[in-house]
This record gives sequence, structure tokens and C-alpha cells, in this order.
Amino acid sequence: MAAIPSRHRSLVLLAVVVAAQILLLAVQIRERHGRLIRVWTITALAPFERAGGWGMDKVRGTWKNYFALRQAARENEELRRERDNLKLQIAFLRTRASEAERLSALVNFRQERSEIPLLPARVISTSADSSSQTVFIDRGEKDGVRTDMGVITPDGVAGKVLAAYPHISQVLLITDKESGVGAMVAESRLLSPASGTGGPLLSLKYIAEDEKVSAGEHIVTSGMDRIFPKDFPVGTVLDVQPGTPFLQVRIQPAAHLNRLEEVIVLLSLSSLDIKKEIPAPAAPAAPPKKPAKSEKP
Repeated sequence: MAAIPSRHRSLVLLAVVVAAQILLLAVQIRERHGRLIRVWTITALAPFERAGGWGMDKVRGTWKNYFALRQAARENEELRRERDNLKLQIAFLRTRASEAERLSALVNFRQERSEIPLLPARVISTSADSSSQTVFIDRGEKDGVRTDMGVITPDGVAGKVLAAYPHISQVLLITDKESGVGAMVAESRLLSPASGTGGPLLSLKYIAEDEKVSAGEHIVTSGMDRIFPKDFPVGTVLDVQPGTPFLQVRIQPAAHLNRLEEVIVLLSLSSLDIKKEIPAPAAPAAPPKKPAKSEKP
């Protein structure tokens, strides 16, 4: 067998490979199967498909996370608004509960003294002058309020009406420097007027230094000023300092004057001193007249 020259070996090898491919293609076409081509194609495209799938997954995940984050941010904002609304509702309900408690105390106070003409009023403003401790209430002359009428709370004395107008009135608190109330020590019945200091406290005047007054004792109204009823709470002795010739007695007011919202106006003082009148004894009945004797003819 003649040897193939070396320069033709490459051509012969190429021809053999091409012929083999043609035969394989012919067999695949005849069997209607393209397995080899499909395998080659899939093998060649698989890296690109994997890369494309990975990229699409990343894009899809990023897109979903973006929308998820936006949704979460929207939900957080809604929750924050709902929380703020709930805080406002809680604050409102607390205010209403506190108001209901105060009004309930006023109603109970009024019912326990149904025989006394009391006028509930609401504090609508305070004085702009820092040196004057006054408040304005929503009751006036149209409601029967007059100057010098007493103003109280269920806890104690608050002040007196300084000026009355048709629909509002100005009340001078007992802590004002120009204000005061007839008072006495509840335990010893020691009489002494209580005066305002211009601050949050009161002071007892004219307590002789040889008198005994202790911290914690209760101060009540004496009724001597004809504005407040007798034995109504004024405050509690805070401390006692020696002085000449009078003791220096400081009193913590019983009424919460720094946060007044509702008060009661005493429309009449005379009705507070309830006295049961003893009925006068009935006049004895006149004895029946004896029938006149008939004259004899």
C-alpha cells in the first residue's frame, strides 16, 4: 500500500473528519433526531443561559425588594400616623376623664347641699398681670353673681368676686396680697384672719407668740367676714416661725388654686346658716259660748 505523502496527511485527515460528520448528519436526519446538534448547541449556550438567568434573578429580586421596601416604608408611615392618632385619643380621653371626675365632685358637693343656692362656673382665663392673682369665670350678673360673693371649690375656699359683669365675673383669689379670709384654727378655735402673700401660700396674722400653733393643723373659715360659711376648709399649717409680737404662720391652701378649672359661687350666705324655726305654739281655742238663756215671758 503506497504511503501518503506528509504534505497531504492534513488534507486527508480533514476529508475523513468531514466525511464522518456528513455520515453522522445523514444518520441523524434519517432518524429525525438532532441529538448531537442539540447537545452541542445546548452545551455552547448553557453558560450564557445560566448567566442570563442569574442576572434576571438578580434584577427580579432587586425589583421585588425595591417594591417590598417601598411597601414597608408606606406601612411604617401608616403605623406611625395611627400611633400618633392613638396618642391624641388617649390624651383626649384622659382629659375627659379628669374633667368628668371634677364635675362629679362638683355634682356631689351640690347634691349634698341642695338647700344652698350654689352656682357652678367655669374658669375661662387668668389675669395677665403677674402681681395680681385673679381669674375670670363664665358667670355674671345675668346669672345672679354680685360683687363680694364667695367663690369656693369642693376642696376649699378659692376667693371672692371682685367685679361682676353681665356675662362674666372677675374673681380675686385668696392668695393675692390684697385678699384674705376670716379664719381660725380648727383644733383650738383660735381666731385669726388669713391673708394672701402674692405667692402660692397664705399667712395667719395676729397670732400672739405665746399661743400654740403646730404644723399640720387645719385652718377653716370663721364666718366673721360674712362672705364664707363657718368651718369651711381654708388650708393646712405648713410651718410656724417665732416672731415679735406675732408668730409667722404659713398655710398651704386647701383648694388647688394653681390649676382651677371649675369653681362654685355662693349666691347667698344667709342660706348657709340653716336654722330650723321653732313653730310658735298655737293659740288656745276660745271656749265655746254658752247658749243664752231664754227669757221667760
